[in-house]
Formats: sequence, structure tokens, C-alpha cells
Amino acid sequence: MAVLDALKGAFAKKSERNIACFVDGPNIMRKELGIDLDKVKKKLMKYGRIKVAKVFLDQFASDKLIEAVANQGFEVVIVPSDVDVAMAVDATQFVFNDKIDVIAIVSRDSDFKPVLAKAKEYGKETIVAATEPDFSAALKNSADIVIDVRE
Repeated sequence: MAVLDALKGAFAKKSERNIACFVDGPNIMRKELGIDLDKVKKKLMKYGRIKVAKVFLDQFASDKLIEAVANQGFEVVIVPSDVDVAMAVDATQFVFNDKIDVIAIVSRDSDFKPVLAKAKEYGKETIVAATEPDFSAALKNSADIVIDVRE
């Protein structure tokens, strides 16, 4: 039965697949990058339905940024210490969620390579979305799909 379910998931239409999206706020939500979360969502929706959308921010995030992120339909997660660790742990939990088919990481940081590797090991498709400068080649090479969010 598990094999049949896995095959169904592998051949599901992209629009029927469920995505869990995790955004590395301090790395990606920088003025100089000019990334629009609405555009990120639209690009991801080509690959399925976004069921989980979280932006991880540190304790120094402004109220204005927090409000803007929430207004774009993302859950805001404020982390008092290391954002990367908190985001990686949260994302890894969804690797083991049968209702999620795709793990999307929005970051330029190679620290998320192990999350992508674990996701692939458990049959999840992986997406990395980010942009230059400093878009980690190692992170890009770890994902099934790479999206430049400014194109």
C-alpha cells in the first residue's frame, strides 16, 4: 500500500501537490535584494498549492516588516537566536508529513543543504528559491528545482 501511495504522489499533477515553504528572512528579506514575497508565492504555485508558508525572522525585525510579511499571507516566526537552526528544524518536520509533497526553501544559504537531502531521501521534491548575489551553488545543486525570484 505504501508503494502505491508513493507512486500516486510521484505522478500527481503539479497543481495537486502540496508545498511547505520556508523563508530565511534575515538572508532574503533585505532591501538591497528587493524580493517580493507575492512574486515568490506565484512562482511556487506553478508547482502546487502552498499549504505552509512561514517566514523566519530574528528578534530585531521591525514591526513594519512583521506586519508586511503577515499581510502577504505568511506565518511569521520570530526566533530569539539562530534563525537558520529554527527554520531547518521546522522544515525537517514537514519532510515527515504525508500531506506535504514539496519542500521549498527560500534562502541563499548553504546551511539548508541537509534539509533538502533529508527531503529527497523521503521522496519529497525540493525547490530552492533565491537570487544573486551570494546564491550558494551548493544549495542550488541540492534542489530538484531552482527558482530565481527576481526573473
